[in-house]
Amino acid sequence: MQRQRTRQVMLALTLAGGLLLTGCGGGDDSGGDSITDGSKGGSYGSAFPAPDQPEGTQGSEESRDFDSPEQKAPDHLSTFALDVDTASYGYARRTLAEGRRPDPSTIRPEEFVNSFRQDYDRPDGNGFTVTVDGARTDQDDWSLVRVGLATRGAADDGDKRPPAALTFVIDISGSMAEPGRLDLAQQSLDTMTERLHDDDSVAIVTFSDEAETVLPMTRLGGHRDRIHKAIDGLEPTYSTNLGAGVETGYRTAVKGLREGATNRVVLISDALANDGDTDPDAILDRIDTARREHGITLFGVGVGSDYGDALMERLADKGDGHTVYVSGTDDAEKVFCEQLPQNIDLTARDAKAQVAFDPQNVRQFRLIGYDNRRVADDDFRDDRVDGGEVGPGHTVTALYAVRTKPGAEGHLATATVRWQDPETRAPHEESAELETFDDSLRDAAPRFQVDAVAAYFADILRGTYDDERLPGRPSLRELADWADELGERTEDTEVRRLADTIRRARQVAD
Repeated sequence: MQRQRTRQVMLALTLAGGLLLTGCGGGDDSGGDSITDGSKGGSYGSAFPAPDQPEGTQGSEESRDFDSPEQKAPDHLSTFALDVDTASYGYARRTLAEGRRPDPSTIRPEEFVNSFRQDYDRPDGNGFTVTVDGARTDQDDWSLVRVGLATRGAADDGDKRPPAALTFVIDISGSMAEPGRLDLAQQSLDTMTERLHDDDSVAIVTFSDEAETVLPMTRLGGHRDRIHKAIDGLEPTYSTNLGAGVETGYRTAVKGLREGATNRVVLISDALANDGDTDPDAILDRIDTARREHGITLFGVGVGSDYGDALMERLADKGDGHTVYVSGTDDAEKVFCEQLPQNIDLTARDAKAQVAFDPQNVRQFRLIGYDNRRVADDDFRDDRVDGGEVGPGHTVTALYAVRTKPGAEGHLATATVRWQDPETRAPHEESAELETFDDSLRDAAPRFQVDAVAAYFADILRGTYDDERLPGRPSLRELADWADELGERTEDTEVRRLADTIRRARQVAD
């Protein structure tokens, strides 16, 4: 995809990305991580080393010092393509559960935040509602501002959704023999096959050292037994020629292309390419051609304790799709029986968001995450520039760290989302305004607080420096207690699991 990684001069760093745990560890008595609270500085403990300071950043326009008055974005605009990926959080949770430290390069804060349910109002038809709110942190004049986008509810589709033509590209390399990989995928696909509509179609491609189409595009009505037989006959073998799998998968999808249907490739793999063409750019080029010429989108499903997160994300990015990570039976049920059916239909193509901060009231701002989704501000209304594809039942949340000017009052920001109708390609926009506010973060709506906890957690896992961490960031101990409180208030199992995951991070840091 042509996602341009434009950074606002005023954005101090993009704290959001990878799945590492380098900022934790230490000997303070407040929570086990090296940074004790959101307002005081800290130092890195000996458990995990801090990441290397990027060369050439000190004193530059992209200085990491958030308090520098020099960091101002001349246009006060922030533009990004929408993203509904959640793989980063899922893989981090799996890694921590195994007592291992996540790799910081796999931590993407927006995927942590977007892993949790929201309560935004939803539109009646295609497109989005826009919700903008904010709350003050306990650090100077810094606040967190939330931009929430929601599509129509998935339940509204019922049997009215268009038929699907799904090509499953399944990794059967030797590494997939590990329990919880190929076996889990087979169980999930068997269950999903029973829940798809009779008018849907399925094809199956496998790859190890070579790729093979084991089932051409086949309608489910009257042929479910044939599909089950193909799924149950899969066995792991040899190495991982992911490039061959992608190429054969898209070739099969093109051959079985159905007009008026949602044509999608579903890649199930640990993404550990070690055979054939392993150059990501070459693999991505093949996906890009099929995407542009035939409108085939990609849904990436990651599995395995060792997982090629970066490659899978890039593949889905280039394929106008998104990625999830499956760590167990519960995740598999959710992905294949809930999320994948939701993604059969599309409500918006090439969706982008732009937030305009009022220079009269805003001194600094920074988008948290979306590092790979940045778009040049001038390209917001250029519909030739790729955005994100979003289906029914989705929400997209973006958090900003915003520093207001002393005495700020009145208009703070305007958030606008632009998308194309999935059928007519007609462009549409929706906007919402934000005025200054006085509420503290702990007094904000519970779902806003969950988003803040998720973003702070990702920030700690990334191992950011003291002068670049999110304003008001608590310790791991405080975050765990906060998540516990929110789990009780929301009665949300996923929020309770977040609290458990934060405690695991403390144990790993120790």
